[in-house]
Amino acid sequence: MLLAAALLVFSFPQNAVNGATSVNVATVVTDAAKADVVKTDSSNASLPMAPVPKTAGDDSANATGESSSLAAEPIQPAAPIQPAMPPKRAIRGVRYEAPRQKIAWIGLSVLGHGAAAFDAYSTRQAIQGGFGTESNPLLRPFAHSNALYVATQVSPALMDFIGHKMMKSNSPMIRKMWWIPQAAGAGISFSAGVHNMSLVK
Repeated sequence: MLLAAALLVFSFPQNAVNGATSVNVATVVTDAAKADVVKTDSSNASLPMAPVPKTAGDDSANATGESSSLAAEPIQPAAPIQPAMPPKRAIRGVRYEAPRQKIAWIGLSVLGHGAAAFDAYSTRQAIQGGFGTESNPLLRPFAHSNALYVATQVSPALMDFIGHKMMKSNSPMIRKMWWIPQAAGAGISFSAGVHNMSLVK
């Protein structure tokens, strides 16, 4: 900020010098303009008064009195521009999943989320009864509250996403195994819930 103030203060004398020199420059410019006018007047004396026709056909048309626009042929529109390559048709995404596979995916999704809810319920029962603790370190912060029900739904949602991506894969082998992540997640959650319920009894 100090530098900006210093530049502002020191810029005033330069304006006074520029004002004095601008008067001298203006007189020099007007003198040069007068000299150019004298030169152009002498060079214009050798130029013809009217343009010279370029072809003999123009002379004959002017001699007969016909307008050159009437003698000319009608203007034809230019040919339309053709693309270098023909346009490609829009391709819709290939739907690999069959309707029955989609129904099976929804069923496995419901089964996986239900098994996760059963696992959360049985874990809460075991912890409240003093029969055990949560062994999963990611779920341990939620084990003593009802947030455990929400936290256990993350894994089935991830398995649903992976299974759906596998169902739409370009590889035929992966498309055949789309159901494995959901089935494995549901099986693990159900077995954990059964284990917790066996501790409670």
